[in-house]
Amino acid sequence: MAGSMDFLGPILEMMTWVGFVPGVPLLVIAWAIARRRCPWATADGEQFTAGGFLGVQWVDQSNEERKVLLDVAAKDGSLTSRSVVVHYDLCHPSRCSLQPPRYDNTVLILGWILTGIGLLSTVGGLLLVIL
Repeated sequence: MAGSMDFLGPILEMMTWVGFVPGVPLLVIAWAIARRRCPWATADGEQFTAGGFLGVQWVDQSNEERKVLLDVAAKDGSLTSRSVVVHYDLCHPSRCSLQPPRYDNTVLILGWILTGIGLLSTVGGLLLVIL
């Protein structure tokens, strides 16, 4: 039985290195990205049209009035709803959206997957030595 399992040792060791070496730095990078990310706040805003484009104005947390033109062309002059909920970045208030922000966690997910592969390969290698 030991002869038939000899090929698993090098494969598990290689998978340990393939998992841990990029996985742990990716987790550190994801943590740093999450620490630098500014929080978003919501405010009640109002839509307006300006030069054929749709805009949004609102009052932020520091009681400053903000106006931003959106990337959407205005409809035929008729707005269905003038009041909207605006989501804006506290560090950069001109970065706003009418939908809640989605945080992209690709680096974190990839870091967890690779680190998990490295951890499972390490445990498998240790079990191979013990058994």
